[in-house]
Amino acid sequence: MKTTAAVLSLAALSAGSALKQRATSLPAIEVKGNAFFAGSDRFYVRGVDYQPGGSSDVADPIADADGCKRDIEYFKELGLNAIRVYTIDNTAEHDECMNALADAGIYLILDVNTPKYSLNRADPNPSYNADYLQSLFATVDKFQGYTNTMAFFSGNEVINDPETSATAPYIKAVTRDLRQYIRNRGYRTIPVGYSAADVAENRMETAQYMNCGTDDERSDFFAFNDYSWCDPSTFTTSGWDEKVKNFTDYGLPIFLSEYGCNTNTREFGEPASLYSTDMSSVYSGGLVYEYSQEPSNYGLVEISGDSVSPLPDFDVLKSALAGTSSPEGDGGYNPTGGASDCPAYSSPNWLVKSDALPSIPDGAKKYMTAGAGTGPGLAGAGSQNAGGASTGTATAGSGAATNTGSSGTNAAGILRPSEFSFAPLVCAAVVVVSSMLGASLL
Repeated sequence: MKTTAAVLSLAALSAGSALKQRATSLPAIEVKGNAFFAGSDRFYVRGVDYQPGGSSDVADPIADADGCKRDIEYFKELGLNAIRVYTIDNTAEHDECMNALADAGIYLILDVNTPKYSLNRADPNPSYNADYLQSLFATVDKFQGYTNTMAFFSGNEVINDPETSATAPYIKAVTRDLRQYIRNRGYRTIPVGYSAADVAENRMETAQYMNCGTDDERSDFFAFNDYSWCDPSTFTTSGWDEKVKNFTDYGLPIFLSEYGCNTNTREFGEPASLYSTDMSSVYSGGLVYEYSQEPSNYGLVEISGDSVSPLPDFDVLKSALAGTSSPEGDGGYNPTGGASDCPAYSSPNWLVKSDALPSIPDGAKKYMTAGAGTGPGLAGAGSQNAGGASTGTATAGSGAATNTGSSGTNAAGILRPSEFSFAPLVCAAVVVVSSMLGASLL
């Protein structure tokens, strides 16, 4: 009977541990029409851009568990539900930080590119190659299992003027490839979209282009970096009212991937409009640039070693967010969504001559069935001139999922990677206990 009691204790402990770990997971964010939802509740992004060290210190803040948990306390004080991270190391472990973020109710919006593995806006074709996609797919592998991975950015400000609009087909091809990889590997549906620069000459063309074509080619959302609200300002003075009108019939969720002009002292009047019915039928919130103080002076806090000191902007933003509730109900979103018409070539502002996209590089096709394997990390050799670029255009619809993958339809989305299911142990324990009890009755 001592053996039986021990097994019963193990079963109870295991079941309790599994329940506790699963309870810390956040519900996965889904796209419905032109909005995000967490279950049946409309989800508005209330976040900051998070990359301590900035572009001068390429590091992975999600792999720095101590720094991440230190900063989570300030995220909570601001009342955030999301952070954006621009660079991660896809060879590192991220369980501790991702679980701590989930426990704090915070989602991650992740850029899959890194400085060495990204598209070259000056000459995109050579940089769109198998080595590049392998790195991106390996990043997806690392983060797909966390239910608080909200979304992936396929690119950031690749188009930054009228001339670079010619890179749009490559950005869209990367989005297509990421979406196909996620589906082929049998992962849960994780939204993929583009973070655009706010280029007045082709802002609308970029948005329309990312939402036109066959279903496999369209993005799941569209985001852009908007610094047009420079205090003192208002919803109308900033021109945000016109942007809402321009995007009224747009069929995808839209949010601001960066905002917070610092030309003058920041008053952070933006949240009062962003989280109101003035914008909620079209916009799903946004991310303030940026958490830590870097040379561009947008920081909310100063980080020195292990210590964090809030700057004046921190308290101003904290008050602005605390004083602004999200609209009740569904915010007037469009539940049907829908595709846009592809914009026509228009020199000099929109230089895309065809709706056809580059075909996936031959060397990358194997990843769709075999998986990406180990990523190159931040120390990798880089991909921009690695060879093996795309050699033709894709047939419309070729980016659709071709198999269900080997990971199971939602298996990875139920438990985060730091967790393993105790269910087999519990079942085994029950079998053992039942057998022993049965034997004792004989």
